[in-house]
Amino acid sequence: MASLIIGIAGGSGSGKSTLTKRLSDIFGDEVTVINHDDYYKAQDDMPFEERCKQNYDHPDAFDTALLTEHLKQLKAGKPVECPVYDYTVHNRSHETRTVVPTSVILVDGILILENPELRSMFDIKLYVDTDADVRVLRRIKRDTKERGRSLDSVIDQYLTTVKPMHEAFVEPSKKYADFIIPVGGRNPVVLEVIENKIRNHLK
Repeated sequence: MASLIIGIAGGSGSGKSTLTKRLSDIFGDEVTVINHDDYYKAQDDMPFEERCKQNYDHPDAFDTALLTEHLKQLKAGKPVECPVYDYTVHNRSHETRTVVPTSVILVDGILILENPELRSMFDIKLYVDTDADVRVLRRIKRDTKERGRSLDSVIDQYLTTVKPMHEAFVEPSKKYADFIIPVGGRNPVVLEVIENKIRNHLK
């Protein structure tokens, strides 16, 4: 059985990860999750202070070509070595994660619908649509508690790169989605629709 590849896009803090986790919890070992964030380009030659200043919300920050190639290999039934990103140092770690093909592959990321070649890999394209004020509050909570960032740095990053890049690249990519999902993983109607599509594929 060829893998069903589902792309889950949306702004930072929109609820993509909540939806991804819900589906992963429901279908267990049948599902593999890949995060676009793990494909941020390596910046080993750049000092930490400079890495802090980079724009991580622009398409050029990602090695999307590698992610696309990995999805092609997974679809062909081959395992891949997925990079692992370390948010605390703004760089890839030196570890990789072995990802094996499963019946369903969930790909989570803010810009996964922006790139035409990557977008073409998805059998189902989802966009989680959440109000900006909710997204920024979730981001502040997440980055300060889970990623070791200061409140000032999170606010500065939001105003200088996150918000303008969302308006330039993320929001416009919504038009490519098969389903636009209000309130993310807490939308029971859309969740049921996606669940049924996955169950039909597994049959």
